[in-house]
Formats: sequence, structure tokens, C-alpha cells
Amino acid sequence: MSYKHLGDYIQLVDKRNKDLAVTTLLGINIFKNYMPSVANQTGLDLSKYKVVSKGQFATNLMHVNRDEVLPVALYTNEKPALVSPAYKTFEVIDVNELLPEFLMMEFQRPEFDRKAWTYCDSSVRGGLEWDRLCDMQIPDIDIDEQQIYVALYKGILNNQKVYENSLEDLQLICDTYIEDLIKTEEPKLLGDYVQQVNERNTDLEIDFLQGISTSKVLINSKANTTGVSFHNYKIVRNGQFVYVADTSRRGDKIALAMNSEKDCIVSAIYTVFEVTNTKELLPEYLYLFFQRTEFDRYARFNSWGSARETFDWAEMCNVKLPIPDIKIQEAIVTIYHTLETRKKINEQLKDSIKPLCPVLMRGVVEELKMEKVL
Repeated sequence: MSYKHLGDYIQLVDKRNKDLAVTTLLGINIFKNYMPSVANQTGLDLSKYKVVSKGQFATNLMHVNRDEVLPVALYTNEKPALVSPAYKTFEVIDVNELLPEFLMMEFQRPEFDRKAWTYCDSSVRGGLEWDRLCDMQIPDIDIDEQQIYVALYKGILNNQKVYENSLEDLQLICDTYIEDLIKTEEPKLLGDYVQQVNERNTDLEIDFLQGISTSKVLINSKANTTGVSFHNYKIVRNGQFVYVADTSRRGDKIALAMNSEKDCIVSAIYTVFEVTNTKELLPEYLYLFFQRTEFDRYARFNSWGSARETFDWAEMCNVKLPIPDIKIQEAIVTIYHTLETRKKINEQLKDSIKPLCPVLMRGVVEELKMEKVL
């Protein structure tokens, strides 16, 4: 077994979306996954975008030196998608010599990223040229051995996916439950059950700063806090809600979350509120109502303004929702807690799988070194 240049195995693909048959636009993150594009697609000419099909790769070579990572991903979905014209799209020339899945395993090795970083140019962006990528070397091993490594990794990954799919069933139960209540229960004004909270971090009691995503969860803040005093930031206690009133630049979604962990602080421009009587309305039940895509559409439709549209506190209080007997709320919240527990387990499973790919590929490399010695 020896090494061969990557360029011996791959070739560029440059299929454009000229007939506009493909509408799904994706990007690639530094974790080597496809993700929904964050680009503003209003007025975007999608005919110039590149089409990536199942079994093909896409990579962004422009910032490898900056991130010290090669953002590259293997596309595995049946329906094609679009990626930026600035990306390189490529495929394996002969799958009887190199399996695309095996190549993706090689790309996931930290050692490959470090080597790619050394191949970058000295420009301001620190990009990696296509020819330089092709000049990099990968292990040249028998196709049967490749299949063994790929089968092992895919088997572990498929087990995790089966578990992840079971989460969708629980989510469907929660959503259906809420929808049935909307049809059968008399709607009530949310404003009668919630109140704003304006507790400031004046004594710097808390330094755990959080932001809010449109996925309805609290996330680590991306703000540059160097030299910033947290004394005016708002405190969000466990069980309280926080949302961003601005909806005009968030992809028709409202950034809202319930704090189910330790107390945190958020930007002073955010709106924090809480349920006034948890014997009448459970915060977790209200959170399930907020998680529905129908609520995102409602909040966007009822946002007002000129340059920037907002879903203000008065509009939040005007929201109508079913508030059934507390026992019924408790029943659906029990399902919700089960769902949240399984979500955490699923994330732990994914985190445990991530290191396996480099470990498997390290076995390939170590085998290669042993053969050289012998």
C-alpha cells in the first residue's frame, strides 16, 4: 500500500442550474456538513449556482488558511441541491478505485485539515488553490479494505439516524396534540397569563451571556464583549422566556427561547417575560405552542414597521391560544420532557461518533506505516 495524489482520483464538475430546476440552496460549515444557506435569496439569480448531486462533493477553498479547516462535504441526498458559484464541486472519477464515503472519511481527519492549511497560498484570504488540493496525498488502499472501513462507520451512523428519526415521531405527537386543542378549545389571550420582566444585572451577579436562535433555543452569544460591562444586561431566570422583537431579517422566523437551564443574561434590547400563574399555564406547554411553524408565520405577519419590522410586546399579548385544564397540559409536557431528554441523548451519540472517523482512518495510516517498515 502506498500514497497517491488526490488529483488522480477526483475531477471537477461544473453543472449550472440553467433551467432553474433546483431551488434548495445550501452552504458548507466548518464541521463538514451541508446547511441551509444564510444568503438573502431575494432577487437572486439561481441559474448561475452550481448543482451538486448524490455522491458528489462541494468545498469552499477560500478561507482554509483562516479557519485551518477545509470545509468540504459529500452530498448524500437523492434530490440535487445548489451551492455557491464560488465553491468547487467535484466527484470521484472511478468508484471502483476510491469510494466517495472513504474519501469523506479521509477529509474528516484533523491531520488532513492541518496539511491542507500548509498548502494554502499567502494571499489575504489565505485560500487553497484547486491544483494544490489535487497535489495532496491520500492512502492508496484496496477497494475491499475501503468497503470494510466504510461499512463499519456507516453502520454506526445508521444506528444513530434511526434513533434520531424516532424523535420526529414524538415531535409529531406534540404538534398534533396542540393542533387538536386549537380546534376544540376556546382561544384565550396570552396577555392575561404573562408579564414582562425587566431584571437587570446591576450587581454583575451573572456572567453567563446567551443569544437566541430561530431554532427556539438559547445559544452562546456571538457578540464581541471585550471591554463590555454586563451591568445593564437583562437576566433570564429558569422558566422565563426571551425573544427578539425584530423579525425582518430572520428568515420569516422569530428568535424566541425558554430558559430551561441555569440563569443567564441577554442583550438589553431583548424582551424577557414569564408566566404569571403556573397553576393555570405551564411554561413548557406555552413553549410547545411557540415552537410551531404556524406561530412563526403568525409573528411575521403581525410584525410592523418600515425599515425594520418588529413583533412588539403588545402583539405578543394579543396572541390567542388554547389553554386547557392543567392536567391536560401536564400530559403533553410529559411527552415534551421525554422528547427533550432523547434529543440530548441523540446529541451525545453524535458527539461520540464524530471522533470515530479519524480513529478508523488512523488505523489505515498506521497500517501503511507498518508496511513501509516491513
